[in-house]
Amino acid sequence: MQQRVLMYDKNGEEHYNLISALHKSVRNSDPDAALYWLARMFAAGEDPLYLARRVVRMAVEDIGLAAPEALNLCLSAKEAIDFLGSPEGDLALAEAVVYLCLAPKSNSVYTAYAAVLAEIEHTRQEPVPLHLRNAPTKLLKQLDYGKGYLYAHDEAGKVADMDCLPDSLRGRSYYKPTQEGREKLLAQRMEEIRNLRLRKHGGA
Repeated sequence: MQQRVLMYDKNGEEHYNLISALHKSVRNSDPDAALYWLARMFAAGEDPLYLARRVVRMAVEDIGLAAPEALNLCLSAKEAIDFLGSPEGDLALAEAVVYLCLAPKSNSVYTAYAAVLAEIEHTRQEPVPLHLRNAPTKLLKQLDYGKGYLYAHDEAGKVADMDCLPDSLRGRSYYKPTQEGREKLLAQRMEEIRNLRLRKHGGA
């Protein structure tokens, strides 16, 4: 125990170096290195739940919608750690880490959300378009709240020719899916939706 304390201060530089090495090994699809750094942290007495939180973060940031099942796998590993404790539960986290390494990678949602947050810094006062506003009263309807709203389920292809961003942001594109894993199918679906809207808009 004394040796562990001397080698590994959970609030010190080595703690952050090791978790950085683990995260970057996963991001670089290197299961051998990732298992090594994970085991080093376990051997040093790291809190398994801290590691589980970081692994869940990796699934969200670096795997994303290319393999959306990765998030559930990591959350299941966290539950296994709670249920089994250490050292038995450590293996569940090791399995999750290997899966993340070998899964297709995408940070498209991560970067898209960051771009949206940056946009909000100078557009947070933009009004909600009238057609998207709720109109529960007669007065609000008279003020054109909800006027022009198109119910997507009633439209061909379940897509309406309707803008949903504020007027000043019309045409903005934040989410740009990759061609990795499951996200390739999402990219195809986005293209289908775009073509549907173009046809409904008269090809404009």
